[in-house]
Amino acid sequence: MSDPTASPAAGPRDRRVGVIDVGSNSIRLVVFDGLRRSPLALFNEKVLCGLGRGLEKTRRLHPEGTVQGLENLRRFVRLAHLMGVGQLDVLATAAVREATDGPDFVAAVEQQCGVRVRVITGQEEAALSAAGVLSGIPDAEGVMGDLGGGSVELVPLAGGVAGPGVSLPLGPLRLADIAADSPKKARDLVDTALAGVGWLAGQRGRNLYLVGGAWRALARIHMDRAGYPLHVIHHYAIERPAMDVFLRDLAKLGRKSLEKLTGVSRRRLDAVPNAALLLGRLVEALMPPRIVFSATGLREGHVFAGLDPAERAADPLLSACRSIAARGRRFGADGDHLVAWTDPLFADDPPALRRLRHAAALLSDSAWNEHPDYRAEQAFLGALRLPHGGIDHRGRLLLATMLHARYGGDADAAVVAPYGRLASAGERLWAEAVGLALRVGYTVSGGSPEALQRTRLETGAGGGIRLVLAREDEVMAGEAVRRRLDALGRALGRPAAVGFREAAAAG
Repeated sequence: MSDPTASPAAGPRDRRVGVIDVGSNSIRLVVFDGLRRSPLALFNEKVLCGLGRGLEKTRRLHPEGTVQGLENLRRFVRLAHLMGVGQLDVLATAAVREATDGPDFVAAVEQQCGVRVRVITGQEEAALSAAGVLSGIPDAEGVMGDLGGGSVELVPLAGGVAGPGVSLPLGPLRLADIAADSPKKARDLVDTALAGVGWLAGQRGRNLYLVGGAWRALARIHMDRAGYPLHVIHHYAIERPAMDVFLRDLAKLGRKSLEKLTGVSRRRLDAVPNAALLLGRLVEALMPPRIVFSATGLREGHVFAGLDPAERAADPLLSACRSIAARGRRFGADGDHLVAWTDPLFADDPPALRRLRHAAALLSDSAWNEHPDYRAEQAFLGALRLPHGGIDHRGRLLLATMLHARYGGDADAAVVAPYGRLASAGERLWAEAVGLALRVGYTVSGGSPEALQRTRLETGAGGGIRLVLAREDEVMAGEAVRRRLDALGRALGRPAAVGFREAAAAG
């Protein structure tokens, strides 16, 4: 049996990597900026070809979908070459592997496009999708479900490791072929298939992580109906009682009502009823406390599997922040040193909060080239909408709040107000204080790592804050430094002062 996490060939980290995912419903090209822990998608486009429409009845790929698929694959391959993609991998899933004319389609693609097509097994598909989820949510604990047009893959996740998964023939296109307009027949098919997965009962009460376009469409619909302020699918979470109500309400809507829903393409709406039915039966079987949506799946898992073990173990958020900092820094400001510089003020932070503070330190010079009047706003929105994983929505708001305060943003600014529900008031106050501490660090050093290392923050026996400089650097403690140090003290409820030492030793 082939390795279910077979990976792209190793290559230079900065070589662009393209992945074409040939699914039962859609074909998508994603171009990443390299083989790295937190790759950035430089290009991401899908077309809904419906290769798997009618497959259950005919055992063949849909004729119109085949024509459209070949046409778009030629375009995608040409685009990838023009973009300078150094490695292009084409992965075909359920429809191609099951259709009797799948080999003919693969041969046509390889002949017309000049690329090799890898038809992956159901187990390989499950493993790669699970790897993708773990790449973006490393602490995922529960069951992953990846819904394609022709199949759903289920994999148990525990301790950062994916267990053996299964691929079930339950995609929305296949259910439409088998059950037609009979929801009862579709439910019975789903329940029978789920009952055949022996390990599933042992996963009851654990979280459910969802991947796939049709399930992402459900997340968008839920966001709109709930008036949720942050339209970022990755790590969007719904508690089970709220999901039960949502799915019941959705089941009552007809086609015309569905078409009025925002955020979902009309072609994607065709899959929504069966995707919702399947999710409802899965929730009933697992009783997960939370349902969490993942924007990272098979394509990201394919890239993730190409990394060495040490790189796979790296923190995806901090890796992403390091890459962003490396691209935009002015003076080589060192976020690792800066977070250590703030440690004395936040010594009681648990590891999860120090991690967010570390991310903010790495990104704390990311908006220097924005217009001064908009730096705080741009820093806030950039962190809130960070195009990387490894952070939930609460963490996004806290990270954004830190950077907003670091650039002098008002805590009551209009840009901040809509997102307050994502974190508690106490957490937001903590984040503002962190941002003010970073602001002091940049003000006293001008962003120069060498200058910052000549200073330190410390707390006295009475809880007061002291910014300590060498006596010969007294001129660095100007009015702006003292004013911002005072603001930090007020935020923490502590007196703040500048102090001096006679020696000029670093740190």
